[in-house]
Amino acid sequence: MNKASVTMELAHPVTVAGIGAGGWDGLPPATRAAITAATVLVGSDRQLALIPAGLVADGPATRIPWPTPLVPAIPGILAEHRDETICVLASGDPTCYGIGSTLVRLLGPGQVRVLPHPSSVSLARARLGWRADRTAVTSLVGQPTETLHPLVQPGRQILVLSPGSATPAQIAALLCARGYGPSHLTVLEQLGGPAERQLTGTATHWDHPDVDPLHVVAVDCVPEPGAPLLPTTPGLPDTAYDTDGQLTKREIRVITLAALAPVPGQLLWDVGAGSGSIAIEWMRTHPTCQAIAIERDPTRSARIAANAAALGVPALRVVTAPAPAALAGLPAPDAIFVGGGATTPGLLHDTWHALRPGGRLVATAVTLETEQALASRYAELGGELTRIAVSRAAPVGGFTGWRPAMPVTQWAVTKP
Repeated sequence: MNKASVTMELAHPVTVAGIGAGGWDGLPPATRAAITAATVLVGSDRQLALIPAGLVADGPATRIPWPTPLVPAIPGILAEHRDETICVLASGDPTCYGIGSTLVRLLGPGQVRVLPHPSSVSLARARLGWRADRTAVTSLVGQPTETLHPLVQPGRQILVLSPGSATPAQIAALLCARGYGPSHLTVLEQLGGPAERQLTGTATHWDHPDVDPLHVVAVDCVPEPGAPLLPTTPGLPDTAYDTDGQLTKREIRVITLAALAPVPGQLLWDVGAGSGSIAIEWMRTHPTCQAIAIERDPTRSARIAANAAALGVPALRVVTAPAPAALAGLPAPDAIFVGGGATTPGLLHDTWHALRPGGRLVATAVTLETEQALASRYAELGGELTRIAVSRAAPVGGFTGWRPAMPVTQWAVTKP
């Protein structure tokens, strides 16, 4: 969402002040002045406790701790104090996975003034000597641990913003399950504060149960011999999926995703999703890619959700209902893959009309009836019609020969 979603006039822009573990003593003069000038201070209990009482000459500022859940409460708090001078406290750099970005999204940049502090990410890199351009950064605040999977790659360095004390052990367990037990973990607690501390170990031998809630986890990924390679480029091994056979095979999947053209921030519908491989690999290409898998069979829907979690995209939305009826009310997609049910009356028509302008529709066929349906739409709308044939080497007596798979017809078209 790029536009502001809260419409209100504030007497003064909201100031978002970054504050570190060093508290008040670690703040620059401009940030101290902004906090002192505020008549309303909003932040977590921990952040509010870092600000000395009685800073405002006309009386102490009203202090408002964030409720849970936070985001739905923001409009009400701002509206109640619209005529006052509001300062929101944030951890470190407020636009680094912080409340600053949320407020800009809700109010627009003209009504938010951000005063950054060194982020925990920059402090962690400084302590470790890690280069910014070679370090992946992610947040598990409000996200399941499984979202780490796409980042876990040989030699990758990852900084994880942690939601709590249990996170390092959860990360260690995920790494061990992936075959990355030798990976090095460093927990950096209270960065920039007087109680700063580091805890180190490997995922296999992580034995630090008492972790300060305020920390960042650094992961230096080291695979065990034979650990499966699961890159974020399309074409995961077929064995990466739990499937009942309804799976777009690896070679066809690569060609299909190339035609769908995943773009950061865009939405895919995977219609007749089977095992969910197209939607899952669409989302793995970039953390902002979104997808909805539409599958009428409840058992397959459950399998799609399990595959999505195991491969690092648990946010995949699964709709269990037959198409095209299931498509009604879904957000408009930027791309659609029809992997099953193309002969269902109205399905190709409805998916085409649901696409945004510039959207891509890709459908595949292995039967003559489905191929005829695609050829008919190709004659009407154009695009590209491609026959894909794959053969794999297999034993032939004492020798080796080619065993052909069923050919696949692919229709790909872009909406004007």
